[in-house]
Amino acid sequence: MKVAAIIQARMGSTRLPGKILKTVKGKPLLKYQIERVKQAKAIDQIIIATTTKESEQPIVDLCEKMGINYYRGSEEDVLSRYYEAAQKFDVDVIVRLTSDCPIIDPKVIDKVVNKYVNNQSSFDYVSNTLERTYPRGLDTEVFSFEALNKAYHEAVLTRDKEHVTAYFYTNPHLFKLQGLKNEKDYGNYRWTVDTEEDFELIRLILGELYNPNKTFHLEDVIKLLNDYPEWNEINAHIEQKKLLV
Repeated sequence: MKVAAIIQARMGSTRLPGKILKTVKGKPLLKYQIERVKQAKAIDQIIIATTTKESEQPIVDLCEKMGINYYRGSEEDVLSRYYEAAQKFDVDVIVRLTSDCPIIDPKVIDKVVNKYVNNQSSFDYVSNTLERTYPRGLDTEVFSFEALNKAYHEAVLTRDKEHVTAYFYTNPHLFKLQGLKNEKDYGNYRWTVDTEEDFELIRLILGELYNPNKTFHLEDVIKLLNDYPEWNEINAHIEQKKLLV
């Protein structure tokens, strides 16, 4: 059984174009994320799912430099991009990640993946996003290729094709869904990168915690932000873009 993290990535962004290749200490955010996902023990392979647009070439160049598999598909129909990428690389279990999460926690990824793998007969989809208790930026969704195949062939709404997993959680009668909740509610923290303010916070966090020889985790970031509570205010006013259902 092959478990692959498929990270959707593109240079375009309505609020912060080119955000995933913005650098901290000379390293692109996407490279930080890939290195952290590599630390997840439950992941067999990483695949970057980008688009066929010429502007994505810097993403492809980074993948080739790092020895990371990639797939180029539709820009708008991200569901088809995931389906085709999973099919190309013979993936059995998909771990969906987005490329705006440079400090994603490999331990959290493992928790979500293991909950799915250990309960495959009970669940089609497991995530830590159904009820938000983890910070934005640690989002991890896990589902089978069979579930993805069903969504790919049945979804007709633009929303479902743009957002990949929307078809799962808007059709709970068709899929067995399970959430993973953190012991403490950290759902008010925002560690994703969608604006300049988000980037500034991540820049500060990486500046303090990044060590190439030691991986930092959720608890380390919480402790840091408890030491510098004013940092939380940098992007506290940013509203998450809503998914219309």
